[in-house]
Amino acid sequence: MKLRSLRVENQPQLMIIPMIDIIFFLLIFFMMSTLYMVEQHTIPINLPQATAAQQEMSRNINITVAQDGRILFEQEEIPLSLLQKRIGIELAKQPDNVFVLRADKQAEYGKVVAVLDELKLSGARRVAVATDVKGR
Repeated sequence: MKLRSLRVENQPQLMIIPMIDIIFFLLIFFMMSTLYMVEQHTIPINLPQATAAQQEMSRNINITVAQDGRILFEQEEIPLSLLQKRIGIELAKQPDNVFVLRADKQAEYGKVVAVLDELKLSGARRVAVATDVKGR
């Protein structure tokens, strides 16, 4: 009889507070590690290289000229004739938008100049040209 009562008294106790600490530590670890895994999801193209290339962390609107001449506004393919109207809509929402022109280095030069012309005609004041850092 005495053996049974000792066995009941010496039952292991489940400590929940250390488990909660470990769960919160893992949660914070995964939250912090995913911050460094964020990538810009755009159409993959080969950008030309420049020594003075910089990365800007603000919200940008990407306009892409693909190698085959297609024009993409963010992820949506758009004809050149409608580009000025679409830029105007974005400028009406927020006039300080930054438009980033991402043109493949094999893209036709005339197409890139036409897109720049549409940006200027629509009243875009902040235009950047995307490049890769030289030496990559």
